[in-house]
Amino acid sequence: MVKKILMAISCFGVLLSVGSVAFAADTKAGLDASSPCAPPDYPRASLANEEKGVVVVGVLVAVDGKAVETKVEKSSSFRNLDRAAAAAFSKCKFKPATKDGKPDQQWTTINFEFKLE
Repeated sequence: MVKKILMAISCFGVLLSVGSVAFAADTKAGLDASSPCAPPDYPRASLANEEKGVVVVGVLVAVDGKAVETKVEKSSSFRNLDRAAAAAFSKCKFKPATKDGKPDQQWTTINFEFKLE
């Protein structure tokens, strides 16, 4: 009888420890909505040449929400547009990812469309 009680208590302890891990939800890095991010400026040469397109920028977000590194994941096919997008998003404030409830450095992506109006 004592063995069964100890075994039940032991199993209950394992369930509690497993359950506590489930509550520490992991989140992905993303733009910080409370700190507006200026959109990329349209390069003058690109406007003059009527260049447009979508740039996918990868941003490595540090635990403090700052961009550590940016890279063009998918090009718009126009170098000036790609550079403008990467430069602009490198200045933005982000919400860092969390892992096990703690801030974690992580890559995120941002799609930006340059369009002529």
